Amino acid sequence: MRGFKEWFGIIAKGFAMGTADLVPGVSGGTIAFITGIYEELISTIANLGPTTIRDLFKEGIVSTWKKYNINFLLALFIGIALAFLILSKTIHHLQETHPDHLMSFFLGLVLASTPLIWRSVGEKNKRNLGFGLLGVVAAAILTSLPTAESIESPIYIAFSGAVGICAMLLPGVSGSFILIILGAYAPVIAALVGFNFVIILAFAVGCITGLLAFSRLLKRVINNYHDQTLSVLVGFMLGALHVLWPLNEASKMGEITSFALWAVLGASIVTALDKLRKV
Repeated sequence: MRGFKEWFGIIAKGFAMGTADLVPGVSGGTIAFITGIYEELISTIANLGPTTIRDLFKEGIVSTWKKYNINFLLALFIGIALAFLILSKTIHHLQETHPDHLMSFFLGLVLASTPLIWRSVGEKNKRNLGFGLLGVVAAAILTSLPTAESIESPIYIAFSGAVGICAMLLPGVSGSFILIILGAYAPVIAALVGFNFVIILAFAVGCITGLLAFSRLLKRVINNYHDQTLSVLVGFMLGALHVLWPLNEASKMGEITSFALWAVLGASIVTALDKLRKV
């Protein structure tokens, strides 16, 4: 039975996940993993389905609510929603005015997250190292794909939400970057900033559909191929790091110290989030 402190901790973890999902190159799944709620999140979502509706009518709201761990999802959703509402304008502004410092911050976050996930791999053998290399190659190819033009059709936004949320569930795979490739990131961020409820609703419907469809498969894969799955995801994180690399121009070399400080700040926050495993 969770108390107030535990529920507040889950809301805080949801807030951290939402913040990460707002930024291309960072995965909310990574935050869920390093804060110790990843497996509960996947299992809870995977258990939802037609039987949930059946039990709602058969056993009542209170019993169904407890049986399917809805309190956990609600607390997490509150945290994610707060991050979107509070930080979407700020992050949108930082991406326009200080993109390199923002990327440096998240570069440190991802670098510090990688060993935390790797330590959960049971057997660190050549086979799992090979799966990690496969993840590096796949991420490098995926993140090098040309991006599509922005498309604001609600149906397309819903489709993009379904695909993007699948990536957001995976540690190391940035759902925001997938949205950029699909041409849906800018319309979604603009909708959040401008409260365009049509686009927001379309995106939410797509996300819910993708969650319910993908979580069952992901749960099965993790249960049956735990070490191999985590190895691939660590590889994904390493292979996608170039997206966050701030020093792409010679003129920026003079700002190395500034970038390094932001990266250290990101790494420090990951260390603090790791401590939240105990909350």
